[in-house]
Amino acid sequence: DEYERRYSGAFPPQLRARLRDAARGMFVFGYDSYMQHAFPRDELDPLHCRGRGPDRHDPSNLNINDVLGNYSLTLIDALDTLAVMGNSSEFQKAVKLVIDTVSFDKDSTVQVFEATIRVLGSLLSAHIIITDTKQPFGDMTIKDYDNELLHMAHDLAVRLLPAFENTKTGIPYPRVNLKKGVPPDSNNETCTAGAGSLLVEFGILSRLLGDSTFEWVARRAVKALWNLRSNNTGLLGNVVNIQTGHWVGKQSGLGAGSDSFYEYLLKSYILFGEREDLEMFNDAYRNIQNHLRRGYCCKMKHALCSSETVNIYTCLLLLFPHSSCNEGEGDPPLYVNVNMFTGQLMNTWIDSLQAFFPGLQVLIGDVEDAICLHAFYYAIWKRYGALPERYNWQLQAPDVSFYPLRPELVESTYLLYQATKNPFYLHVGMDILQSLEKYTKAKCGYATLHHVVEKTKEDRMESFFLSETCKYLYLLFDEENPLHKSGNKYMFTTEGHIVSVDERFRNSLWQDILPGEEDSAEKVKPHELKAVNFSSNCNRVPDERRYLLPLKSNYMRQIDQMVGLI
Repeated sequence: DEYERRYSGAFPPQLRARLRDAARGMFVFGYDSYMQHAFPRDELDPLHCRGRGPDRHDPSNLNINDVLGNYSLTLIDALDTLAVMGNSSEFQKAVKLVIDTVSFDKDSTVQVFEATIRVLGSLLSAHIIITDTKQPFGDMTIKDYDNELLHMAHDLAVRLLPAFENTKTGIPYPRVNLKKGVPPDSNNETCTAGAGSLLVEFGILSRLLGDSTFEWVARRAVKALWNLRSNNTGLLGNVVNIQTGHWVGKQSGLGAGSDSFYEYLLKSYILFGEREDLEMFNDAYRNIQNHLRRGYCCKMKHALCSSETVNIYTCLLLLFPHSSCNEGEGDPPLYVNVNMFTGQLMNTWIDSLQAFFPGLQVLIGDVEDAICLHAFYYAIWKRYGALPERYNWQLQAPDVSFYPLRPELVESTYLLYQATKNPFYLHVGMDILQSLEKYTKAKCGYATLHHVVEKTKEDRMESFFLSETCKYLYLLFDEENPLHKSGNKYMFTTEGHIVSVDERFRNSLWQDILPGEEDSAEKVKPHELKAVNFSSNCNRVPDERRYLLPLKSNYMRQIDQMVGLI
């Protein structure tokens, strides 16, 4: 069988080591090019070997201005990747550069979400790495370090707080000027992911500082969005008016505008142990399965998971048979975009951000369904050597054809390998790495693909290429990395920054999370984390399947046919 010949069997250690080094080399080339040609500006233009900052001439250019704040974004976003790769000298140098040269007292209007996940999250991650007494990645300590990165994170978060003021729902404004606050002409519409994916970073900051303010506003936003879900389907839309609570965008899906909202419900629970976060995720996941999922297998058994269910890991064992996604007839599983009120199909495209979802399914133990969904996105990658921003599964063609070096497929590939240890995912990683080298490498770094079919390039290397794409590729091939071997538990933020999962984040100095909701803010005690998230509770792939294809050949062939590969 062609699939078994290509993907089955052991993956030679020597090949794995070469690919690990290639992933490190990819990061080094991109990082060094940025430092040589672009620093202290925010991003690297890899075709013209120059730096890029905010577009001061066109404030409406949100594609640039939402992300670039004139604060050396790429350097900050890459800090913990340097640590994960064991480069202590460059990590220490980079941290000192950030401390000495970066200021947030800038007349820059940025998106609250992007500043939070890319900048605030990285500062907190690097601070945690520096102050870790175990130093698992080597000596990442900074001489005379006085919590400067934590203070910078605090300063940035204070500048983001005005976004949460003067909003009738508690849902924040999408953008804030770092010096002046919310612009007078600010948009009252924001996306669900942008407003509801701040809790991990804001919560970590609150618990490190002993100041509930940041977690309070982020949690209030999550609850406000959650309370606006449809009474009929339980789904949320993708764009909401922050003053009226009216859903402007009624599309419910797993991609842009929604993705990290679901991710952070689960990750907030893993990190902080607040039961309400798990209960919200539990309900959300059930509604996603009921209304967004199409295709054979893994049908929901409503009676087994009531709304009172708290332990989703136990619940999922009841919901999904061990043979799921390797049995059944019909179309391969797919999560589609539907109307939040009716559950009716709204369009026939999926976007590349949805490729994160198999990784999230791994975290909850639904590994079999993750295998199936991952195979669909990988088939699209095989066809184009990249993931188009939008892919029309009915037309079997891209709707939006660019690829900005996104990490989501690599992330899910890495997490599935960690769950299964199946060498199939090393082959997938090798395909991705080779495609990036072949199609996106430029004179001074790696460039966005303007068109995945024609392979034309755009002059932009987004910061997440170094903070996520290179990091996940490197970790996929680095089995001996301290992140895997040190005995510490780590979680990745939605920007790929590592944070340690430990008891200090499960202890807050305040009693109530939201005023008047003390009873609902029941915590999971620190020692309960292992019981809830222990691997034996997960629907894991049996060891005897480790060197077989994770998905039967006939289903892989069916998925390849579905995307027009064969």
